Amino acid sequence: MVTCVDTSFLFALYGNDVYSKRALEWLVSQHASLVVTSLNEFELANALRFAERRGAIAKGEAGRFWSDFEGDRAAGRILQPECNLATVMEEGRRLSARHALEGGHRAFDILHVAAARVIGAATFLTFDGNQKRLAEAEGLVVSP
Repeated sequence: MVTCVDTSFLFALYGNDVYSKRALEWLVSQHASLVVTSLNEFELANALRFAERRGAIAKGEAGRFWSDFEGDRAAGRILQPECNLATVMEEGRRLSARHALEGGHRAFDILHVAAARVIGAATFLTFDGNQKRLAEAEGLVVSP
């Protein structure tokens, strides 16, 4: 079973926010590798830098948290399958047309759900309530 993540879950896991404890508890309870896409990787790196810039995390922590992420990827705890961006964009356009007006979903949230669908994920991890509704509407099981 493929478990794909949103950046809100990754930031909680590797950064430091109100959901960090829940993210770690979920990960420990599952003993499973997480699947990330290049979109997650890009958004996490940027979110860590932005959090440091605005003082949400201490100076130097963005680099330290990123090193933790890289270490987990090197150890096989983070998997990053090939994911064709054109296919993800096509699926994202479909999801946007189907859900954006009614649900008010942001572009990156739609793309993360689209990527999860493209790689065949069954489970999607997010702390974003609006994105949770989108993922569930598309048949994904959402945790934590």
